[in-house]
Amino acid sequence: MSGSVRVGTRRSALARAQTELIVRALSRVTPGATFEVVPLATDGDRTRATSGPLDFTDAIDRALERREVDLAVHSAKDLPARLRPSVGIAAVPRREDPRDCLVLRRPGRLADLPDGARVGSSSVRRRAQLARARPDLEVVELRGNVDSRIARVRAGEIDGAVLAVAGIRRLGRSEDIAEVLPTRRFLPAPGQGALAVTIRVEDRRMRRLVAPLDHSPSHRAVVAERAFSEAVGGDCTVPLAALARVRGRSLSLRAELFGPEGELRWHGAAVGPATSARRLGVRLGRSARRHGPMAPPLRSGP
Repeated sequence: MSGSVRVGTRRSALARAQTELIVRALSRVTPGATFEVVPLATDGDRTRATSGPLDFTDAIDRALERREVDLAVHSAKDLPARLRPSVGIAAVPRREDPRDCLVLRRPGRLADLPDGARVGSSSVRRRAQLARARPDLEVVELRGNVDSRIARVRAGEIDGAVLAVAGIRRLGRSEDIAEVLPTRRFLPAPGQGALAVTIRVEDRRMRRLVAPLDHSPSHRAVVAERAFSEAVGGDCTVPLAALARVRGRSLSLRAELFGPEGELRWHGAAVGPATSARRLGVRLGRSARRHGPMAPPLRSGP
C-alpha cells in the first residue's frame, strides 16, 4: 500500500495507547504501509464538563468526513448509539476484559470498605451499581483521565474509584487493580473493553486494510450491545448496562436498567444465533422499553 494512512484519535494518554495498539497490529498485517497518528481535540476533552458521547467523537467523525484522517480508533463504549450515516465500524479487534474494577487507597475489596467510605465515578451506571451493592458508601463525582483518577485515590482524596479493567491494563497499570468486580453485580457498559475502528462507509480501501484486525465474536457482541442501547434510547445519561458473549454459533445478551437511586428497574436476557446479533439486541431493548420505565436522566460523562 502506497502513501501514509492517517489515524485519528483523541489526545488522552489512554486513547493514544489504544491507537498505538491498532497501528502496531496494522503494521504487522500490511508490510510496507506507513501510519501517521493524528491526535484531535474533542469538545469533551476540552471542557471536562457534563458531556454526551458526541462530545468525544464528533470532531473525529468530522475529520473523517473531511478526509483529514483515513480511519479512527475509539473505545467502543464511548461511541454514540447511532453513528453518523457517513461513518461506520469497520473492525472490532479481540476484546479485552469488559469488567469494571476497584482501585483502592488501602489494600482490600469492596466489602472491606468502612461505612461512609468515599468512592468515585462519573458514570451513572457505576454510581447506581455502587449504590445498589453498598448503599452505605458515599459515591462522589470523579472526572478526568485514568491516571488523574488513580492519583486522587493515591493522594487520599477519596477511598476508591471504579474504572474499566481494559483501560488500566492498556496503560500498563494492572498493579493498581485491587478487585475485579463480578458482572453479576456490576454489568458493564455496552462496548466496554472493546476497541472500534471507524472509517468512511464508502472507503473500500480502508475496509480491506482493517479487515484482518476484525474479531468476529467480539464484533458481534458489540453489535448486540449497541443495538440494545439504541433500541432503549440510551446514552451516557441513562444508567444501563449490557454484556454479550459469543460461544460457538450462539450469542447470549444480558442487560439492565437502573433507577436514579441505584434500584434495578429492569433486567433481561436473550439467546440466539450470533449471526442475528443486531436483531437480538433490538428485541431485548424493545422489551426493556415495554417493561422497564426509563429512569430520570442523571448527569454524567461517558
